[in-house]
Amino acid sequence: MNDPPVRAPSTRLPARLGALAFALVLGAALYSRPALAHAGSLAGSLRSVSAPFWLVVLSGGGVVGVSFLFSSFVTDAAALNALARPRRLFGSRRRRRAAAERGRRLLGWASVAVLALVVWTGLTGPTVPLANLAVLVVWVGWWAGFTMFTYLVVDAWPVVNPWRTLARAVRRVAAERESGRAPARLPIRLGAWPSVVGLLGLVWVEVESPVASDPRVLAAAVLAYTVVTVAGAVRYGPAWFERVDPVSRVFRLYGLLAPIRRTDDGLAVSVPGAALVRYPEAMAEDDAAFVVALLWVTTYDGLAATAAWDGVRDWAAGVGAPGWLLGLALAFAGFACFLAVYRLAARLARRTADTYVTARFVAGWFAPALVPIAAGYHLAHFLGYFLGLLPAFVAVASTPLSPPAALPVLALPAWFGAVQLAVVVGGHLVAVWVAHARSFDLFPGRLQPLRSQYPFVAVTVLYTVISLWVVAQPVAEAIR
Repeated sequence: MNDPPVRAPSTRLPARLGALAFALVLGAALYSRPALAHAGSLAGSLRSVSAPFWLVVLSGGGVVGVSFLFSSFVTDAAALNALARPRRLFGSRRRRRAAAERGRRLLGWASVAVLALVVWTGLTGPTVPLANLAVLVVWVGWWAGFTMFTYLVVDAWPVVNPWRTLARAVRRVAAERESGRAPARLPIRLGAWPSVVGLLGLVWVEVESPVASDPRVLAAAVLAYTVVTVAGAVRYGPAWFERVDPVSRVFRLYGLLAPIRRTDDGLAVSVPGAALVRYPEAMAEDDAAFVVALLWVTTYDGLAATAAWDGVRDWAAGVGAPGWLLGLALAFAGFACFLAVYRLAARLARRTADTYVTARFVAGWFAPALVPIAAGYHLAHFLGYFLGLLPAFVAVASTPLSPPAALPVLALPAWFGAVQLAVVVGGHLVAVWVAHARSFDLFPGRLQPLRSQYPFVAVTVLYTVISLWVVAQPVAEAIR
């Protein structure tokens, strides 16, 4: 039986799609009102910066739509692959590998010492959040600064992960006592879904509990996470960090965006996102869901700090609904909506590309393109927070037992709001490039890959507008 003929797509479709996206965004901009852009954070925002919302929507969704229009003219698969090819920074000889291994062990135990310091200062230090070293280390130094370093420079988390170092030590002692008993196996049917639930749960706890503002609660949370993670890693081995631990999976994904990558032959440098372009296969359904969850939690974290969400909470309190339950519903319902929209785009992409590849495979193949969107929003969400509280971090770290009474805080200039918007849009532009390059590795010819991207460009524009809308909302309080 002959295969049904594949219709030749019109060469005008990319231009029409870009023009349609630009027109939709322009229409939304004309009917919008001024808003405030803010530097959001886990502990609040330092200041609000005035920015017209029409500019937010127009420069965000419009730029993403037009970027696809221009990228559609680049249809040389060889050139796209050459752009994503890594260049070796330096090799890894035997002596250098031995020194690197000693350095990894030293950094691993140094991170364990920092973990112990966080717990100790959280339990015994000042109760004022900005004067407590534990709060500043966790939220400013680690979740803001170190995470940005991961996707902007290189992923160092496998080296400095204190829980992995502790688990190895405990496993080594247990192996000596039990004659090398092998770790248990995680049930295959669970896949990576525990990490999806864990990521949503962690961010919900951060949003709804005083873990970001109460050092004692933070220390208790860190202790609980340490016990669960080390116990799980001792019982199930490295598979715990690969499939269950949400923190390790977040850093692994963000590390694929970094320009510097650690390889078996040393360090290699490439354009940002090249490792996402060269991701060797389609992600499994659970792995793709984790990427969508990572994208959603950055949006959810910023949304929970806005005055709009505070208004919803006040309304819910008036009808007797507890705020923590409302936040939990938003965390999981929002993720379900994001995942449903992405899967719908995959089904539509299968139709527009006229391919026999399943929609599940298409969704997994393009899932790496969502990572730059999450990173761009994280950078916009935390860059101002990190810069603003960095002087206080340095001041408290220099004298953790007796921090100064007046903590220095950096006031961000008025133009910083434009930087936030620019990095959000920049992340979406990298996502368009990753999806564009990966489409040529999956679909034959030059026009079929372009057609496969139409639904994903529409979803990217939608995600862009949502992210920029959240960034453009006034915050509920200066510091929560």
